[in-house]
Amino acid sequence: MSEKRHITAKAPKYPYFTEENSVDVVNARMGTDIDPRLREVMGTIVKHLHAAVKEIEPTHEEWLAGIKFLTQVGHMCTDWRQEFILLSDVLGVSMLVDSINHRRPNGATENTILGPFYVPEAPRYAPGTNICLDGKGEPLVVRGRVLDTNGQPVEGALVDVWQTNDDGFYDVQQKGVQPDWNLRGVFTTDENGEYWFRSSKPRFYPIPDDGPVGKLLGSLGRHPNRAAHIHFIVSAEGYDPVITHIFSPDCEFLDQDSVFGVKDSLIAEFESVLDEDKARELQFTSPYWAVNWDFVLASKKHGDDEVPRP
Repeated sequence: MSEKRHITAKAPKYPYFTEENSVDVVNARMGTDIDPRLREVMGTIVKHLHAAVKEIEPTHEEWLAGIKFLTQVGHMCTDWRQEFILLSDVLGVSMLVDSINHRRPNGATENTILGPFYVPEAPRYAPGTNICLDGKGEPLVVRGRVLDTNGQPVEGALVDVWQTNDDGFYDVQQKGVQPDWNLRGVFTTDENGEYWFRSSKPRFYPIPDDGPVGKLLGSLGRHPNRAAHIHFIVSAEGYDPVITHIFSPDCEFLDQDSVFGVKDSLIAEFESVLDEDKARELQFTSPYWAVNWDFVLASKKHGDDEVPRP
């Protein structure tokens, strides 16, 4: 006669998954000796992701559609195009991360996003050089100073500038069409903290909208256009570099920027100048546009430059 065996089930190391305790179960699976910051980050992501799913209550078909969307975003990424960053941009996450990481004292120039078309090591130019190499657009002269938060000039600061041409494209988007380094350059402030250069009036342009992120914008009833702007990185020894834009106040998309990059403090005044003599001195036709814009740098207190000095 066979002996009966009694097996007592062991208590599980982790509680079993239920809808109610899903966050606790998932987060309990993390090891005891993992990086503390990784534990904090992943624990928070799991908590909020599960909360969103419980609030939305997606069907299996909706969940699969979301998976397919993220797969398409990944397939769209190449060495020169990062669709996941674009997704972060249009959801406002890029601007939020930038804001959190660039809290500065009152009066210092505010940051905004770097954008995907920055190219390091642009040519260094003498003051007043015209960086508009294709001759398109309405002529513009930009002048200003780089100051510290006490209002003192910062000599030797580097003012790295780039923008689209009048067709709404950066030079790297039109290799062989635009001249290399079109509408890019680096200028150095003098003993008075002054800089100036010639360019063309910026115009709005669409972010790449031929992929899944563009389709998402269309589904949400949103356009892909960025407000007209000029990019700057301003850096100097001993100061936090500022990555920022100046925006044209007459742009129709100023309050609808597709990546939420506009800040009130970065809206410049563009003056239309009708003076024939001044235009001639600048080798411009009249009328032309003029902007006076000062940058205020905060003293460096932590970390390294997030973008190497050109």
